[in-house]
Amino acid sequence: MPNRAIPAESKPPLVRMVGISKRFGGVPALQEVSFEIYPGEVHVLAGENGAGKSTLVKILAGVYSDYEGTIEIEGKPVRFHSPLEAAAQGIVAIHQELSLVPSMSVVDNLFLGTPLTSAGFVRQRDQRVRAKALLDQLGVEIDVDRAVEELPLATQQLIEIAKALGQKARVLIMDEPTSALSAPEVERLFRLIADLKARGCGVVYITHRLEEIERLADRITVLRDGRRVQTAPASEVSTQMLIHWMVGRELEGWWAGESRRAQPVRAASAPPRLQLENFTVLSRRHGGRPPVDSVSLSVEAGEIVGIAGLQGSGASELLMGLFGGYGRLARGTIRLNGKPVTIHSPQQAIANGIALLTNDRKATGLVLSLSVMANITLADLKRLTPFGWRRPRLEREVATYWANRLRLQAPSLDAPVDTLSGGNQQKVALAKWLQTRPQVLLLDEPTRGVDVAAKREIYELIYRWADEGIAILLITSEMPELLMLSDRIVAMHRGRITAEFTRANASADAILAAAMGSSVVSSPHPAQERMP
Repeated sequence: MPNRAIPAESKPPLVRMVGISKRFGGVPALQEVSFEIYPGEVHVLAGENGAGKSTLVKILAGVYSDYEGTIEIEGKPVRFHSPLEAAAQGIVAIHQELSLVPSMSVVDNLFLGTPLTSAGFVRQRDQRVRAKALLDQLGVEIDVDRAVEELPLATQQLIEIAKALGQKARVLIMDEPTSALSAPEVERLFRLIADLKARGCGVVYITHRLEEIERLADRITVLRDGRRVQTAPASEVSTQMLIHWMVGRELEGWWAGESRRAQPVRAASAPPRLQLENFTVLSRRHGGRPPVDSVSLSVEAGEIVGIAGLQGSGASELLMGLFGGYGRLARGTIRLNGKPVTIHSPQQAIANGIALLTNDRKATGLVLSLSVMANITLADLKRLTPFGWRRPRLEREVATYWANRLRLQAPSLDAPVDTLSGGNQQKVALAKWLQTRPQVLLLDEPTRGVDVAAKREIYELIYRWADEGIAILLITSEMPELLMLSDRIVAMHRGRITAEFTRANASADAILAAAMGSSVVSSPHPAQERMP
């Protein structure tokens, strides 16, 4: 970890949490945890999914008020009963799961609960000006009157960050803030964090990305199984030490960035498992630029093809279009095992052996109020309920099988999915699609919000699925992950493929250049012109 000076001990902390304990239904989530944040520091809160990180910061942010222990602000005890009370004391949280109201406009979301008013009337013009200024800090140029649900997930994430900035926080809690952001957006966020530190703000930062911890952390606190394991200056913590504290054991070698797979060999007589020819997704706005424009690519059985692209590249739209999510707005030829197929709905995609893990498990991946078992069996109900009759015993057997295979940690199969940690929710989403027995698996950010140990498990599962003959199309915003997992990589820019790389000639610089539309790439895609 880098060598940084931590705030002087003579300075009083902005916030001190002492002996915090919290239970859910009798199950301890936190046990006697103490934590403090000083002015001008980034204090990283690390740990596996389910370690208690999100619970701790939700207590600090006023989401939970029924806990044991004390919170002090500048030495005075406080107990918040709502996020508004916490915000009034300068503590604002950006939670991992977005809190925006999809049907409301950007400007209304930014000032929800804290409107600019005079004599009881909302100053709408002033709100628009202020909204644009907040978004400008993050490099976001959008119509603030648009509904949030019309915007990409990455833009929604930036709106959530702008909303927190507008509340003039003294302590800003960031729970996985970069999970949906592109590399340039992440850089803007990091510059903003540096500016907040210079102003004397304290930042509580939760991330599962080791490179972010190395770059940002002044101090690190590690939680495991609801208890504090260690707090130390970042300069004194090696990567191996951090991982050992988080998981309680060594995880050797997996972060080195080298694939454990041999390059798959295609059978000479076998057609590609998946082949796209001039695949296009038309814009929902008449005359708008197609988000996916004449894409041609193929994926062999047992091959992992990574897709690299920045925001607006069309990568997620490509997978959603292939899955039938855009109906007849998706055009072009799709072949499975050499035979043309028609896919205008997710039902048709599933029937043809195509499954999609979306990049937003909360909105499009899971039904959070339903049980673990109901979510796992949801996409395969047609087979599990012949003639419309449910077979609860079979459903439980199926859910138990996947829970064991994916090492799912849940109180029971009947527990609502929203009670699980983010990593275990992701495993439930994966199990749902694997139960459909896909020939083609579309993975959009499969390790988003997942801790290092669960990430390693998902890597091993992806390798196993490929070894079993599933063709995999993979999107990930983490370059080391993309390079490690992929047998081939295609780069997309503004809806088109600009380059294709083999494992042998792929490099981070060349991939990023192609994803940014540069004509200077090492391996142009043969089927399409490069973008100018």
